[in-house]
Amino acid sequence: MKRLFFSVIMLLMTVAIYAQEDDKGYVDGAWVVKGVTGINLSQTALSNWSAGGENSFAGNAYLNGSLTRKSGNWLWQNTLVLDYGLSKTKTNGVQKTNDNINFATQLGYTVNNSWFYTAMADFKTQFYKGYKYPDKTNYISNLLAPAYSNISLGMEYRPNARYSFYLSPVSAKLTIVADDYLSELGAFGVDPGDRIKAEVGAFLKARAEQDLMENVHLVSTVDFFTPYDKSFGNIDVNWDVLISMKINKYLSATLNTTLKYDNDIKTADADGTIRGAKVQFKEVLGVGLAYNF
Repeated sequence: MKRLFFSVIMLLMTVAIYAQEDDKGYVDGAWVVKGVTGINLSQTALSNWSAGGENSFAGNAYLNGSLTRKSGNWLWQNTLVLDYGLSKTKTNGVQKTNDNINFATQLGYTVNNSWFYTAMADFKTQFYKGYKYPDKTNYISNLLAPAYSNISLGMEYRPNARYSFYLSPVSAKLTIVADDYLSELGAFGVDPGDRIKAEVGAFLKARAEQDLMENVHLVSTVDFFTPYDKSFGNIDVNWDVLISMKINKYLSATLNTTLKYDNDIKTADADGTIRGAKVQFKEVLGVGLAYNF
């Protein structure tokens, strides 16, 4: 994971070089709201199709927004990311394809409008039950199971609205499993029967936002956490990338990817043999209606 850590940092630094500008992303004494929301749909209809296949329908709704206020030396930033997607086929029925709730808030104090003494808190979970399809009998996740919260104090470098870099040497990570069934299984790294696992460690967060070309916009956020215990150096990673491509006034295409690694989430073979943690990756590509604000 150390190689992945440095690769991501180098990528974000490269984006940051091209993001240099004077726009701070706020107006002193005013609220600034911006973001993108939309819905993507896809359908496949077959009739006497010799190559095989079946009818399908899929949809995904999303929101990626921010709310910022600057007052004197104080800067308050809030971000909210919501995603939910479903697909339906005759063979598999309805399946969840995407499910994400991600909220973060931070309050910073500055003397030069670039470096901020910052307190940050975030919260991540999902809307509904998830399954390891095609098995729909036993769910493997649920609302608040898991949920992750990170509360930290540190310094943020934010020279403009396009990118930021936050480092905290004092951070508390909470893993929450508020579902009785999953708690008893000891899912997501909690001890069997427990609902919360608390860890203290170091936290790093980087964000980059950039127009890659005309009508193509990138937003990338990555978090790193390592605990101050015997597993120090095992880095938990959560990396989200959203690329929105405007086709015309109403239509757009979006590419949304998430890469995760959590040392506490073990994997299992088909025979039930427990293995170590693995890198998780998800990608959603869609075309639909979008609204930028």
